[in-house]
Amino acid sequence: MKVHIFGASGSGVTTLGNALADQTNLPYFDTDYFFWEPSDPPFTVKRNPTERNNQLRSELQKHSSWIVGGSLVSWGDEWVSAFDVAVFLWIPPDIRIDRLRKREFARYGNVIYENEHRHKLYEEFIDWASGYDDPSSSRRSLVVHENWMQKLTCPILELRGDYSVQERLEAVIKRLAAYES
Repeated sequence: MKVHIFGASGSGVTTLGNALADQTNLPYFDTDYFFWEPSDPPFTVKRNPTERNNQLRSELQKHSSWIVGGSLVSWGDEWVSAFDVAVFLWIPPDIRIDRLRKREFARYGNVIYENEHRHKLYEEFIDWASGYDDPSSSRRSLVVHENWMQKLTCPILELRGDYSVQERLEAVIKRLAAYES
């Protein structure tokens, strides 16, 4: 089983991916690990697109089944047909941005407020994430993800709403069981 989970930053992709991995014993791969070079502060140096694709492909080829979480919309056409099932997550923007603010503070603490450079990075990230639901946005957005879903060759489970991790997990497990039968 090859599963792709995606949605806006803060929608719960990583949380669901890890929960699904625990439930199914499938390895979970987060696209952020491949998209970003290790750096301090983190998530500031983009990896070369060819290198990131090669790294992800190499890791996936080690397994017959896996879960990939994160957006792959700009990674090339090779990913359009790479999955057996895709899961799209959407939650209301106010809940998502609140989650992101809390997550960033939990990760980095007061440095995101006290250090001028880190505060600027934090504000730029929140601004970027806030644009997800803007239909005129050309960045990674709801429209971009909806267009991506039109291209995918696998069945797609859309979970739109503020569901608990358990509710999402149960819906995905049910979908995977239906696919496998």
